[in-house]
Amino acid sequence: MRWILSLVFNALALMLIDYLFEGFIIDGFVVALIASIILAVLNTIVKPILVLLTLPITILTLGLFLLVINTVTLWLTQALLGNNFIIEGFGTAFIAAILFSIMNLVINKIVKD
Repeated sequence: MRWILSLVFNALALMLIDYLFEGFIIDGFVVALIASIILAVLNTIVKPILVLLTLPITILTLGLFLLVINTVTLWLTQALLGNNFIIEGFGTAFIAAILFSIMNLVINKIVKD
């Protein structure tokens, strides 16, 4: 039940980012929910592999490269959803990934309590 609640809150977070940025476009709540599911799967499967492969640069940047990995997973989600989810530019994706990470931290804190 917590997992479903977390997915719904993450979809709402994506909708909020869509509202805040012109270059971040999601075609409705259903697409945001699907994007939330895809992000959860990518964060479970792909992100640990990317973290392992980029471990030296992550150590050199004192962990800041993890933000780039979050941006890549967000872009992969956008690539899988096609025209229903559009991110215009790396800068928009980077800032959106930072905001989504912060929102996801808060969401996980709320859902676990």
